[in-house]
Amino acid sequence: MRIGIFTETYEPYVSGLVTSIKMLKNALEKKGHIVYIVTANLKDYHYNYKEQERILEIPGIPTGIYDARLTSIYPLQAVNIIKKWNLDVIHSQTEFAIGTFARLLAKQYNIPIVHTYHTMYEDYVHYITKGHFNKSSKKLVEYLTKFYCDKTITELIVPTVKAYNLFKEKYNVERNIHIVPTGIEVERFFKENVNKKEVEALKKKYHLRRKYFGIIVVGRVAEEKNMPFVMDAVCHLKDKIPNIKLFIIGDGPDKEKYEQYVKDIHCEDCIIFTGKVAWDQIPCYYQLGHVYVSASKTETQGLTVTEAMAGGLPAVVIDDVAFRTLVCDGLNGLFFKDQQECEDLLLKLYQDENLRLQLSRQAVIQSEHCSASQFADNVLLVYKRAIENKNKNKYGFISKIANKWKEFRDARRSKS
Repeated sequence: MRIGIFTETYEPYVSGLVTSIKMLKNALEKKGHIVYIVTANLKDYHYNYKEQERILEIPGIPTGIYDARLTSIYPLQAVNIIKKWNLDVIHSQTEFAIGTFARLLAKQYNIPIVHTYHTMYEDYVHYITKGHFNKSSKKLVEYLTKFYCDKTITELIVPTVKAYNLFKEKYNVERNIHIVPTGIEVERFFKENVNKKEVEALKKKYHLRRKYFGIIVVGRVAEEKNMPFVMDAVCHLKDKIPNIKLFIIGDGPDKEKYEQYVKDIHCEDCIIFTGKVAWDQIPCYYQLGHVYVSASKTETQGLTVTEAMAGGLPAVVIDDVAFRTLVCDGLNGLFFKDQQECEDLLLKLYQDENLRLQLSRQAVIQSEHCSASQFADNVLLVYKRAIENKNKNKYGFISKIANKWKEFRDARRSKS
């Protein structure tokens, strides 16, 4: 199968979405499929077609949001390259400019298009509105989401029940929706596959004593991730766990604000901001921790939780439906409802090493169900359905013409 994946961002940009797309491309190629990537050029203002890697980068204007760029919705130079690929299916990973481009191409060349909905946009409206017109803005988000994810595509993929419920229960979308949890290359996070010397070098870099209790948070350092919740919990625990360390791994718009906040609450000695970490170094950073914590309620799935569990870290997460498909309370992780419960669970895991090890073993076992190969197989089933449905619709259109002609002919005969 010849597959075109259209995404607003790709390497060298670092994010959960980029990791997911790169992993899907690799897994599909291992199964013998040909995969092309269409994305924005994040480095300069030129078209860049890496023919051997099958990656087409389209120039765009910087948006001011991280490294993202806004491309043309119908770049002719790109069309001339893509139409030679003879794609069997297009897989859109974005609702923005390149997502619109994917839909225009699919329409023009009659190619089935699958779309994956990654982001609960209603949770991000505050970035634009700054707290004003939230209600009307969310209605606009709903309208645009339904348009891009229902009216303009052949098949829709969502990663979790949470996203499924958004479309079915809140947006009242009637189409088929495929729940396909995003997989990861779990093997690269297994403790035995991580370079021990690099982990030791990181421990020296951050002046970690032989005995300490490490808590890991990975993600964009931004309001919607609810990181101050975890910071406060750690600050409250530092007297009960003198050697506690919280590692906030990643970058984002609120990093400087949170660094100042840590100084204000006098927790610089136990909260460490690592900044942006290279993709190939992330497995080593997970090994600095003993548990993984997330208090975010804006996740559609939370890939970093899967990565942490593959690295043997029990997940201590807020009780949100996004985590329910992965974390089983008391088996491979623990759920909390408020900050006090979060603090109690962290203290319990610090004091009870046997419980921590038991959860750790089960976390690794559960992560193995989220392999890249299984993910690719599930996505391929959706591709095949999209192609079948597109063919049915095509022949259905021909049948409608034939039936109309038959009705016209029969009417003429009856009159004569």
